[in-house]
Amino acid sequence: MARYRGSLCRLCRAESAKLFLKGDRCYSDKCSFERRSYIPGEHGQIKFRRKASDYGTQLREKQKLKRTFGLLEKSFKAYFEKAEKQKGIAGTNLLLLLERRLDNMVYRLGFANSRGEARQLVKHNHFLVNDKKVNIPSYLVKIGDKIQVKQKSRKVATILDAIETVARRGIPEWLELDKGDFAGVVKVLPTREELTMPIQEQLVVDFYSK
Repeated sequence: MARYRGSLCRLCRAESAKLFLKGDRCYSDKCSFERRSYIPGEHGQIKFRRKASDYGTQLREKQKLKRTFGLLEKSFKAYFEKAEKQKGIAGTNLLLLLERRLDNMVYRLGFANSRGEARQLVKHNHFLVNDKKVNIPSYLVKIGDKIQVKQKSRKVATILDAIETVARRGIPEWLELDKGDFAGVVKVLPTREELTMPIQEQLVVDFYSK
């Protein structure tokens, strides 16, 4: 299946939740979800809709999480299978694996305005991990890893703009950012309580456990 190329705001409306797919725009009054929070389509504004089944609710939660991180079904399911094999709670393991992706860390540190933008920047060789070039968005970072913008990339407008606007969403406490050095360090991995995204991960586990 090809990667989704349509309107990102339409995805937020389809899931009835802000997925923050368009960076700083999502925090402004230009956000399409804030202006049109009903689902897309000609019947989107109908108030009385059929109640979703358990399967439908689980599917929507899975789609919401998958779309938040911009993954295709095959990749997302592979993360779930890996999370299920690890010790601990499968749902929490899944969220931590997704958070550890390099493109997500670049976004969390404020070097990109969205995960999609971060994915492109990583692919275009703008970042180092522990002083080594890494251009794989799915690369899983570890505690103590240093993520840094390459010297030649520190004048890239996209990165500079993101650093200027990151204050709107803030930097997670489990990360440490040094703006002057264009670098960030993973201090610890977050607890479930520190992952504030509105996801009911147990529904995702239930969806794949059928």
